[in-house]
Amino acid sequence: MNDTNRTYRGEITILGCLLALGLVVGGWALGAQIKATRLADRYVSVRGLAERTVKSDLAIWPLDYQETGDDLPSLYSKAEADKKTVLQFLSQQGAQSAEIEIGIVRVIDTQTRLFGNGRQAPYRYVVNQQITVHTSRVDQVAAAAQKTIGLVQQGIVLNSGGPTYTFNGLNSIKPDMITEATRNARAAAERFALDAGSSVGTIRQANQGVFSILAANSGLPAGMDENGFYSNANTSLMKTVRVVTDVQYYLEK
Repeated sequence: MNDTNRTYRGEITILGCLLALGLVVGGWALGAQIKATRLADRYVSVRGLAERTVKSDLAIWPLDYQETGDDLPSLYSKAEADKKTVLQFLSQQGAQSAEIEIGIVRVIDTQTRLFGNGRQAPYRYVVNQQITVHTSRVDQVAAAAQKTIGLVQQGIVLNSGGPTYTFNGLNSIKPDMITEATRNARAAAERFALDAGSSVGTIRQANQGVFSILAANSGLPAGMDENGFYSNANTSLMKTVRVVTDVQYYLEK
């Protein structure tokens, strides 16, 4: 065999080896891609719950009162006396002047409107005024609201429903609650994976969820009663803050 033939056969051998190597590498890459695709289709969707019981940090207490009659000047005098009585009561309960807002006096002339079934009202004028307390001293307001019988004994009947309470410190507890909810979601995913003979991988998709503030121990949104009706007032001093996260985890063998 001459040198030319030996060189030619050597090149053919090398080419064949390279082709075989290419097929092996290509097959491995294709298999890895198929495996990755299958793993991508294997995931579990879970929810994680976190709750905190907190105390309201703002009280809003409207004290709405009115006088009725036919002589407007005397009604103004009565309304002014009522205002002094209410302000004195609030001062006795520890309310500060900066926390008290005095609303405008509103007068209704009943002769300009009908009173039930087309009848005229038994009085001509209604003089109404509202005094509102805004304070962070929620415990003090809660205690004072239990003593309004003292105003009734002085002839003042309040038309308002009592104090309302709100919680404004949500931003301070959000990070820890999100962490807890996510941790609880992963624990749920791990229980599922254990039953399925898998293990939990990385997060595929996550939704932080919406924070809700509920009346404490009721399981109902703030301002909702047990019959499912919303009211304008939330009289619960204690609140339950809740967040539910939705998370998808990859499952691995």
